[in-house]
Amino acid sequence: MPELRVAAPAKINLHLEVLGLRPDHFHELAMVMQTIDLCDQLRLSPTADGRITLQTNHPDLPTDGSNLIVRAAELLRERAALPELGARIVLDKRIPVGAGLAGGSSNGAAALVGLNALWGLDLTTAELQHLAARLGSDMPFCLAGGTQLCFGRGEVLEPVPPASPPLAVLLLKHPQASVSTPWAYGRCRERNGASYLDGESAFEQRRQALRQGPLLRALAASGPLPPLRNDLQAVVEPEQASVRDGLALLGGLSQPLAVAMSGSGPSLFALFRSLDQARDAQAALAPALATAGFESWCCTCRSGGVTLEP
Repeated sequence: MPELRVAAPAKINLHLEVLGLRPDHFHELAMVMQTIDLCDQLRLSPTADGRITLQTNHPDLPTDGSNLIVRAAELLRERAALPELGARIVLDKRIPVGAGLAGGSSNGAAALVGLNALWGLDLTTAELQHLAARLGSDMPFCLAGGTQLCFGRGEVLEPVPPASPPLAVLLLKHPQASVSTPWAYGRCRERNGASYLDGESAFEQRRQALRQGPLLRALAASGPLPPLRNDLQAVVEPEQASVRDGLALLGGLSQPLAVAMSGSGPSLFALFRSLDQARDAQAALAPALATAGFESWCCTCRSGGVTLEP
């Protein structure tokens, strides 16, 4: 079989609300997540030696069993009960690492999709989603992509109509900045735990409020967006200078529909009606971004998740 290629897109959070604690001690979340066309690429080839090997162009990424790509491959092979299956996987990393953009989760989801095809396993989308949920909270969304309500730990998905035409994104990240997701949720619990909701009934009320709220109405009608909510931004921003600086730069633009941090950060984004507007904003900020040391990308929102490439 010739080499197989898979696109693994990044995501941003249009809404991230921490509702409370679940019986399994994870946080119960209510989110709207959106894939964007900033993508890593996986290249996969079968091997006859029963080994799974990973190579990458990013020197700081592990290539052993701690990488979600390798874990996904091993779980899929275990599910197939075919220990002789092997693969050589090459990751071309374009999504910044540790950025709140689900790059690692998207890579793992891409491994599931790619190896399911490479090995001829014919697992259904539902079966792949089940495996993805075992590996990580964001991975089911990364498989499905588009615009989705995400509940539970993030693995319970409800698709919603995307904005039409697709929104454009100006994305910023300082290359030296990083945020630990467990740290961010721990700080959120320290700060807001006393006001957490308690129990399924209270959680469902907030889910329903999001389903019927102004954000989804605005996306469906291509209307003005309300301010975006990210409960982790309130705990990360005071302790991350790059988040404060990036939000200030984006907030000073004249045309963005909304500005927010993605996930647990430290990536930041501004939404625009068109890619031309996003590029104009990037150009206008170029001197300030260079002075502050930010990297930037212009992207469009994407209608799907992980995909096999022609």
